[in-house]
Parts: sequence; C-alpha cells; structure tokens
Amino acid sequence: MNELTEQKNGHAAAPAPDSRQKLNFSEEVQLLPLPPELTDDDPSFTLTIQPAPAGHSAAGCTTCPSHNAAHLQRLGIDMANWDYVVALAGNPNVGKSTVFNALTGLRQHTGNWPGKTVGRAEGGFEYGGSRYKLVDLPGTYSLLATSLDEEVARDFILFGRPDVTIVVADATRLERNLNLVLQVLEITDRVVICLNLMDEARRHGLVVDERRLARDLGAPVVPTEARQRKGLGELLQAVDDVATGRLVTKPHRIKSEPAALKHAVNQLAAQLERAFPTLPNARWVALRLLDGDPRIVEAVQRGELGELAAA
Repeated sequence: MNELTEQKNGHAAAPAPDSRQKLNFSEEVQLLPLPPELTDDDPSFTLTIQPAPAGHSAAGCTTCPSHNAAHLQRLGIDMANWDYVVALAGNPNVGKSTVFNALTGLRQHTGNWPGKTVGRAEGGFEYGGSRYKLVDLPGTYSLLATSLDEEVARDFILFGRPDVTIVVADATRLERNLNLVLQVLEITDRVVICLNLMDEARRHGLVVDERRLARDLGAPVVPTEARQRKGLGELLQAVDDVATGRLVTKPHRIKSEPAALKHAVNQLAAQLERAFPTLPNARWVALRLLDGDPRIVEAVQRGELGELAAA
C-alpha cells in the first residue's frame, strides 16, 4: 500500500490536551536492566532528561513551517525573508552541487558553519508563491557523526528541523546511496529523494522503478538529470507539496533489531516521548543514546532536546 497520503484540509486537528505537556521538571531516567551486550561495564543506563519548556503546545500543523527558527539563527541562517528552509543532503559525487546550482542560480552565497572549518553554501528560490531557503549540507556517506562533515549534516537535520530535506542519490549506485537515505528517514519524515544521474543509469543498462522505490521507502522519489535540468520541475513540486503539507509522508523504517535491542529502544523511546510529547524522532534519539553518541547525550542533558521538541 502506498504510504503517501494527501492532506486535504489546511490544518490538522489539535490533539486532546495531555497532562504530560505540563512537565517542568528534570526527569531522572533509568533503564534497567539492559542486556550486557548493550553496555560496557555498567549494566544500567542513566541520563537526566530536560523536558520541553512549559507553555508550548503539542498541537500539530501540517501546513505550518516546521523548522527550528531559533537554532537556525544560531547557525547564522536568517529566515526573515523566507517561508521555508530546505536541506540538501547526499553522498559525495552524486551531483548535489549541480542540483543546488540549478535550483538557486545566482541567488547563493558561501561561507563556513559557525565555529567550524566546514564550508556552507546557501541560496534560494521561489515556487508556488512561497520563498525557499536552500542549504547545501556537506557531502557524507552517513549521519553517524564520525567526522566533522557528518556531524554538521546530522545536527542541521536534527536540530534545525528543515521543512524538507532533499536527499540526492546516484541512480547508478543506488544500493550504496540508500544507506544515507534510510538514516535521514530515521530522523525526519519530511524527505524527498532526488534520484539523480538517470541518464548515466540508462547508459549502463540500469532500470530503476522509482514508483516502487517511493512505495517501499514511504517518501516521494523524483528521477532527475540535473546537468540537463530534467526533472527539476517535478522535484520543486514534490518539495512544495511536502513543505506545505499537501503531501504527508510516512517513511518505512527498519525495525529488524535483535529482541534485546528492540526492548531497550522501546523503553527509552517511551520515556523520551513522555518528557517530550512532540518529539518527532524519539526512536532515532533512543538509538543514538544507546550507542553513546556524545552530541545527543549532551543535547538531552542540557535541555537542547527540549527546545527541539518545543519548536
């Protein structure tokens, strides 16, 4: 069954009030017992969760911008004259820069991420009466934050909460590229896959069924040939549909973990959801916490995750 559904109404109905939204205390979370294979020496996993600030509503709005304006401002990205922000992600050498240049033209500038030596390019375009800021993320093979480039890309998608993330994939090396696609889909639902280099795929005798791929991933897949500017109109339409809520994606996420890991993830995710009722990716955050990701642990303990949930 196709998991892409059209949102006919302008706004989603607000959920019933939930007393959990009134949390204004630090919740000490202890996950016991964890299987030995998931720990180092200590059989317990303890962290302090700073819940979302009181006064924020968990009501959803599928047509409202979803980006975290406060965090984007800290990253030096000014949204004053823009309606939506779009992240552009992808492996190196998949034509991501070509897509970026084709969409933004001369409306772009470059610099570094604040406090980083990693370069950043951003530009803009207009479509369907809306103004879009496009941010070109570093080319990476994963979002596990094992390098500075991966950390920058991961943090922007997680904490900046772009309204749409375009993942550019190489149609000639799709299996390798899907690793990043699946990781992005773990973090956010608002994804459009740009299946680039379709001309190269045909030259190598490769056929990609983009409709079946979209059905299997639960997110729109748009075939493109960016060098020839083919498919860019369809790409812009898909981005606009996701950003404005006309198209609501429901990604298929991998859930084939070992039983012990699944149990631990479910317990920790449930506690995160109690503290942050609006957190869109509690399962992914739980996985990264169990893996000991220092950036995510810090975000939870310092309350940054609460800001993310409340945005």
